[in-house]
Amino acid sequence: MNYRLVEWGVAERRMAGETLSGDLYMVKPLGDSVLIAVADGLGHGAAAAEAARLALETVEKCAHQPLLQVLENCNQKLEQTRGAVLTMAVLNGLDNSMEWLGVGNVRGVLVRSVPDGKAVMESLLLSSGIIGGKLPPVRAAALTIATGDTLVLATDGIRNGFEDGLVLSAAPQQTAECILRHDGLETDDALVLVARFQGRAR
Repeated sequence: MNYRLVEWGVAERRMAGETLSGDLYMVKPLGDSVLIAVADGLGHGAAAAEAARLALETVEKCAHQPLLQVLENCNQKLEQTRGAVLTMAVLNGLDNSMEWLGVGNVRGVLVRSVPDGKAVMESLLLSSGIIGGKLPPVRAAALTIATGDTLVLATDGIRNGFEDGLVLSAAPQQTAECILRHDGLETDDALVLVARFQGRAR
């Protein structure tokens, strides 16, 4: 899909035997920026799905606030649930920047678009913990981004090392489907979201 600033795609799969997935995502346009979030409710099934749903519902309601405030709001809302892990990123077309943070194990990778075609990657430093419990110290990191840079967020249902051999020439939806096909685990819910920054429309 295309929200002007980003072209994005998502691939997801429920754990076998479950009717609901605890891995959910959100892509929300915010004028000259876009907020992307992936939540993974602890465990599987309906309770996991409910925790992830509540986390993203809170993110959407608080989307215009700073990421750290959004995170604190999510933590309060999830206190009566089994909890979730969450990674968020805001891509800004005004100044070609990205701010991101994560608590838990939803991995974030930024793949830089470089002329020689070699992949240059930066990984999000995650804070260990659970949303809905005692929040660990968390810092939002800011990066400069350029047209063609690609953000990938993946839950722990995607095998470590999924970023090796990523092909940026493919469309984000194709890339997400390829990652899920090759690196998705059958023993967990799995979700991978791929968003390519297109810059501000001129």
